[in-house]
Amino acid sequence: MIGKIKKGKSFGGCIRYVMGKDNATIIDSDGVLLENIREITDSFNYQRELNPKIKQPVGHIALSFKPEDKALLTDEFMAKIAREYMELMGIKNTQFILVRHHNTDNPHCHLVYNRIGYDGKVISSQSDYKRNEIATKLLKDKYQSASSLSPSTSTRTVLPM
Repeated sequence: MIGKIKKGKSFGGCIRYVMGKDNATIIDSDGVLLENIREITDSFNYQRELNPKIKQPVGHIALSFKPEDKALLTDEFMAKIAREYMELMGIKNTQFILVRHHNTDNPHCHLVYNRIGYDGKVISSQSDYKRNEIATKLLKDKYQSASSLSPSTSTRTVLPM
């Protein structure tokens, strides 16, 4: 699993990007109205007002997996891994959507979250690249270990890159 981290200013631009791909599917979310792109964007922007001094409230992380794991990565399993990743990254107590794309050979999803938490506090981006490295390694080790526990079965646990 690889995590590519970005921060930004515009929820509208980010949401239009992640929702604008063919067959983009929201596979998990919290605290966001999901009727259409406008509602999603407005939901994020309303919470953004809890701390308007923050210049880059948009958190966007693309999580990409190996092509050979495509068949094993159901929406539910991908969302489970993404939730574990969020916990390891300290992304909690805030709005998010998790959008799966099918436009490349690598199964991947986009996590868009509000860096302004439900309590108005900022979710720190300090050392997020280092946390990302640690989180992806921990998840890789976890699922590699789970796979090796049952070598006699014909199915294997997805192995994050």
